[in-house]
Amino acid sequence: MNGKHRIMIVENHTLLRAGLRMLLSQDDELEVVGEADNGREAIKLVLKLVPHLILTDLNMPGMNGIEATRAIKMLLPETKILVLTAHKTDEYIHESLKAGADGYMLKEATHSELSVAIHSILNGKTYLSPDISERVINGYLNPGNTASLPSAWDTLTFREREILKLVAEGHANKHIADYLCLSVKTVEKHRSNLMKKLNLHNASTLTAYAIEKGLVTIC
Repeated sequence: MNGKHRIMIVENHTLLRAGLRMLLSQDDELEVVGEADNGREAIKLVLKLVPHLILTDLNMPGMNGIEATRAIKMLLPETKILVLTAHKTDEYIHESLKAGADGYMLKEATHSELSVAIHSILNGKTYLSPDISERVINGYLNPGNTASLPSAWDTLTFREREILKLVAEGHANKHIADYLCLSVKTVEKHRSNLMKKLNLHNASTLTAYAIEKGLVTIC
């Protein structure tokens, strides 16, 4: 490896993985040593490769990025993890950091920002995209500013939010079950629970809510 920092990419979109690998190959200090398309595969691979840093998405089939981050940090606490995602909501950021992520940045970031984030984390710092860091810091410094009673959104689990996103994208329960490696009955139960929590009763209202929360976008 000639002293290069070993990087692993965890992302279920093949084209995005290829793009990230190409970008990282331009940095003489970095070397991509492995790739995985889901959390479970990532855990198996990380034990074999012991990378210095993992670049991971959050929404993946089977085990998601937050669950994988938590498991990897328990196994290899020295391995750094940078979340690269489209999710901008505080809940995803907080859950990722609680799981042990060393950084959180958005997929809309530039190549130069990605380079800064990776090298900052490898040097022992925590990195947050500029457009989300201020409100996250304020949230940690001023916890009393938040309402004492959680909103309906706050009561949703990460899995329920994953399913809400997939429902809003138009996927049927069977497809969601296959994608997340769950049974159809489990997906139906999660879907029923989130509808009760949100007091929404059909796919169209779930879709509108998901758009409002930024889980999906419309062109």
